Amino acid sequence: MAFDRLIERIAEMQNPTVAGLDPKLEYVPESIRSKAFSQYGRTLDGAASAILEFNRKIIDALCDIVPAVKPQCAYYEMYGWQGMKALHDTVAYAKSKGMFVITDGKRNDIGSTMAAYAAAHLGETDVCGKKFSAFGADALTVNGYLGSDGIQPLLDVCREQNKGIFVLVKTSNPSSDELQDQAFEGGELLYEAMGRFCEEWGASLPGKYGYSGVGAVVGATFPAQLAELRNSMAHAFFLVPGYGTQGGSAESVAPAFGKNGCGAVVNASRSILCAWKAQNDSQENFAECARREAISMRDSIIKQVGKISLEKV
Repeated sequence: MAFDRLIERIAEMQNPTVAGLDPKLEYVPESIRSKAFSQYGRTLDGAASAILEFNRKIIDALCDIVPAVKPQCAYYEMYGWQGMKALHDTVAYAKSKGMFVITDGKRNDIGSTMAAYAAAHLGETDVCGKKFSAFGADALTVNGYLGSDGIQPLLDVCREQNKGIFVLVKTSNPSSDELQDQAFEGGELLYEAMGRFCEEWGASLPGKYGYSGVGAVVGATFPAQLAELRNSMAHAFFLVPGYGTQGGSAESVAPAFGKNGCGAVVNASRSILCAWKAQNDSQENFAECARREAISMRDSIIKQVGKISLEKV
């Protein structure tokens, strides 16, 4: 399955992290913006061009040390179709550099609509008998709270196209407990039930290292729940947001990992993209600063979880 490829890349690099490509225009150095605006004007075209160039330089700086990137759709959708083309081109560029790509779309629907999302981001689109990959990511974040009929279309595409999904289970935002911590009769919490469903859905997509094609999003800001869910979700690979700017640390993400140092990939976005600010460096050195921050993040996490091996869980 798709996560086998991610796990192998993580083990090869000894780096269980993913760089979130969530670029705001103000993150982009003035020199890149000026070049884009001189060609396209201060327009959506200009903004999208600047963001794509920024992403390419970040990818160039990280591709030999970071196994994956995670572009968040919203940061591209806000620039219209031009931004969505920048998303497409970012995905293609990252894959050309050998990186695993997780599209963070948190898609949530049922039936034929979810099948369309699955085709768009993971599968192929049929145009009068000819098939095309629209965006071509390796994995997609999804919201499973509409139930199984919102997940099944994705499982079919994952099986056919060797792709994966990360289902929202326990998210990193402060108010997640308002709904996700609500208890059913009998005491099971909502996020615990979602974790149980992920294990069931993943049974049809087994991987060779013991993790299925149905992963789980579990936030770094809730280490106790991370540990609990790691114990109850033995076959789910975790995507762990919330590291860095949101307050998560190497210590708080450690419970996401198994004894072999495997089991999760930890995301950081702003702390990498804006590392030049924290390092009091010039914005023109943003890519080098991002690389230094990514290395620091890697080293901090590896110190906590130890060497990553490919032993089956």
